[in-house]
Order: sequence, then C-alpha cells, then structure tokens
Amino acid sequence: MASYLDFEKSIKQIDEDITAAKIRGDEDAVEILNKNLEKEISKVYKNLNEYQRLQLARHPDRPYAIDYIRALLQDARELHGDRAFRDDPSIVCYLGIMGNRKIAVIAEQKGRGTKNKLKRNFGMPHPEGYRKALRVAKLAEKFNLPILFLIDTPGAYPGLGAEERGQSEAIARNLYEFSDIKTPTIAVVIGEGGSGGALAIGVADRLAMLQNSIFSVISPEGCAAILWNDPSKSEAATKALKITAEELKELGLIDDVIKEPKTGAHRDKDGAIKALGNYVLTELHKLDDLSIDELISRRQQKILRFGAYKEN
Repeated sequence: MASYLDFEKSIKQIDEDITAAKIRGDEDAVEILNKNLEKEISKVYKNLNEYQRLQLARHPDRPYAIDYIRALLQDARELHGDRAFRDDPSIVCYLGIMGNRKIAVIAEQKGRGTKNKLKRNFGMPHPEGYRKALRVAKLAEKFNLPILFLIDTPGAYPGLGAEERGQSEAIARNLYEFSDIKTPTIAVVIGEGGSGGALAIGVADRLAMLQNSIFSVISPEGCAAILWNDPSKSEAATKALKITAEELKELGLIDDVIKEPKTGAHRDKDGAIKALGNYVLTELHKLDDLSIDELISRRQQKILRFGAYKEN
C-alpha cells in the first residue's frame, strides 16, 4: 500500500478515484482521471519547499541502497565484516558489474519493515560498518575497481558501544583514507545524508545528490532542539540549514543534482534507478580520462575549497 505525505492528499484522492473506476470497469473515467493525476502531480511537485523535500528524502517508499544494487549490478557478490569485530548490516558492500564496468558498491541501508529496520539499525552504522567500508574500498583500490558510495543515513549510531569502539576515529579514518584512495570514486546521496555518518562514505571524485534528497551536518529536529530547545521548530531549521540538493549545488558543496522522475523516486523507483545508473556510468567514463595522480590532486583541491579562514 502506498504511503502519502500531507501535501500529497490531492494525489491520494485521485489515486483512490482511479482504483474505484477500475473496479467499476469505467475505462473512460480511468483515462480522464489519469490525465488529472498527471496534472496534479506536476502542480504539487513543481514548487516544493525545503521541509517537503526533507519529507520526500525520508519517504518510506523511496528506493533504498539494496534496491539500486539489485537493479544495477550483475553478478553481484556481497562482502561481509571488518575483520576486527563483526559485520555491520547497516553498511552493505558489493562487487559486481554495472553496465560493462566492474565496480565496488559501498552503501548505507535503512531496511524496510520493523524486523529489517532493527537488523539494519535504521541505517545508523557502527564503527565496524565504517571499517568494513574502508576494507572493501582498499580491496577495490588493489584491483583497480571504481567505487560507488550510496549515502542514506540519519547519522552514525551514537550508542555507548559504538563510542567505546571508536566511532569518531572510524569516521575520521575514512575521511582521511578516501581523500587519497587510488581509484575513481563517486558518492550519491539517495535519501537522507546525515552528519558524519554520511560524510564517512562521502569523500569522492564526484559527489551528487538525487533531486529530493538532503545532506546536512545535523538533523533539523536536532538543530531545532539545540537552537530553540523546541524540536517542533524543525521546519524553520530545515529552511535555515540549506540542506536540499539545489541549495548545496549553488553553494558549491556538491558536484551534481540527479533529476528524479516527475513523480518522485518514491512513485517511480525504476525511473530513479535508471537515472542514477546513467549518471554513474557517464561520470566514470569522464574520470577514465584522468590519471590517478590527477584524480587525487583534483579530489584534494576540491576538499580544500570547502572551507576558508583568515589570519588576523
């Protein structure tokens, strides 16, 4: 059963009318209602505000990392474990073939349904998850495989055990290692990119976002709680944080925005998967023209441009 957000109520009503018309066998009504639905979708999604895009980024019907992996990778093989503590199911790592390219995919997976969400820890990785990501990335580097990172997490897990096992060190280590890894890398935010949990697999030659995804140093709810001691002000925080794909592209913090289907990734999963796959293969082809030294130099220069300081 489809899930609808508050601003999608008009779309929900037309969908219900179409279902009723199909049950009646009224083909003329179905045709008219489908045209009305297309117009209403265009109207609703034409001018989404920041908070509505946040809701779309978290929409339960959006394709998750494994949806992209299963659709885009042939001969996929999953790799497990960090060789130090355990396997973290909130980060999944695969080797496979995309198009005609052998590739490694490292992704954050939220999980669907209560049982899977608990298994995946709601997409919040532990330090062993980030260490697994680094292990697989180093394996890809050894065999000259490009790496695709798929980012979708509310943030790294802040639990006591994660802190005891070095959560901040694991994230910092990945930032350092991925800035210098000797193979082409592409990172795409497919839903929610939260805090250091997203940054830990977000250092890449190309950093892109799906049109209705978000990327933020903190969740809007957390920001509202800190600034105003009122989590209900999350809508105002969302606007102030500038976390949407278009805003971050304008600020020069990401490289590209991947257009989603007109109906959004949550209503057209196949279209979103195709758009991401086309983007990745196109950008990999461009990166092929650069030597490893050029890749690393450009990657590090890009990182240095993210911030600036002045000495008094």
